[in-house]
Amino acid sequence: MGREPDHLVVGHLSKPHGVQGELLVWPLTDRPEEVFVPGRRLVVGTESGEVSDPGLELEVEASRPYRRGVLVRLAGVVDRSGAEALSSRYVLLPVEELDELAEGEHHYHQLLGLTVETTEGEVVGRVREVFDTEPRHLLEVKGAERVHLIPFSREVVKAVDVEAGRLVIDPPEGLLDL
Repeated sequence: MGREPDHLVVGHLSKPHGVQGELLVWPLTDRPEEVFVPGRRLVVGTESGEVSDPGLELEVEASRPYRRGVLVRLAGVVDRSGAEALSSRYVLLPVEELDELAEGEHHYHQLLGLTVETTEGEVVGRVREVFDTEPRHLLEVKGAERVHLIPFSREVVKAVDVEAGRLVIDPPEGLLDL
């Protein structure tokens, strides 16, 4: 498909927490306990998830789980106004610092643009978005006449071939009629 990115988004700096520089981070990784650890250097990106030029890197000094997110203290961010200056921005990691994906795992960006077809060969459309929902992620697939929301589960998704640009589904009866 396209060129692989140099960095991947791993979290969103949501808002300051308290007055001592902590930030609430919404993890955008399945492995927050491996990413938001003391000593890890994170690239602070823009509000749209791009690496700014030059990229700002900050080291994680401390982190702890908080509700569905992580509270993070970054080096050099010592008060609420420093944390506010980083709010609404994304944090990224260089791809080479990420662990290898397990068999059958994919990054969201690899799914975008894939042609979705049924096991019978009927083209459904292209993956336009991936939503991180519970209990399953949802693929937004834009077809010729409608948009479909398709669960990204083993029961529905039968094959993903990123190199061929193809994702094969076996939809339960009625799914494509919704």
